[in-house]
Amino acid sequence: MPAQQHGLRAEQQQPVVPWKPPVDDPFQQLARSQASARPAGLGKRLAARMVDTVVLGALVGAVGFPLVTRATGHIDQKIEAAKLSGETVTVWLLDATTAGLFGGVLAAFLVLGFLLEALPTAKWGRTLGKKLCGLEVRDIESHDSPTVGAALRRWLVYGVLGLLAVGVLNVLWCLIDRPWRQCWHDKAARTFVAG
Repeated sequence: MPAQQHGLRAEQQQPVVPWKPPVDDPFQQLARSQASARPAGLGKRLAARMVDTVVLGALVGAVGFPLVTRATGHIDQKIEAAKLSGETVTVWLLDATTAGLFGGVLAAFLVLGFLLEALPTAKWGRTLGKKLCGLEVRDIESHDSPTVGAALRRWLVYGVLGLLAVGVLNVLWCLIDRPWRQCWHDKAARTFVAG
């Protein structure tokens, strides 16, 4: 008995620490918010895409306008030279000069698309338009931001399909896709847009 009393006295002498709830860990908060991500609404996605398209189009237009102007001027000179020759000649609209100028416009589109779309998507999970609309692009499995490779693949599929006029089908695909409402560029990159 004295040993039990001695153990009891030792417990009584230790200070009592009141219970307090654990502090909510910011890493756990982030993990919970990522795991609870749901596909974004179509209206917000459309608004974000419109902002991104206007910004990219304005910058590509600023770079491409002088190049296209030079290409059309070159074509006009070739047509005038053919008219003045007085002979029936074939005027090729696409030659080394015009191909180089139009290639410059395409290069501007691809480089600016990488800088404005793929890079911010990989780094922050959002472009300017998505940030303004409160949206994020996330990996379908980890719910993290996509890798640079996935973000680049996403942008290239979107950009190339858009240039080929199949882009409308790409974008409309999210209307029937379930459960993540992915467009073809999302499927290619294994991403979804969370809102």
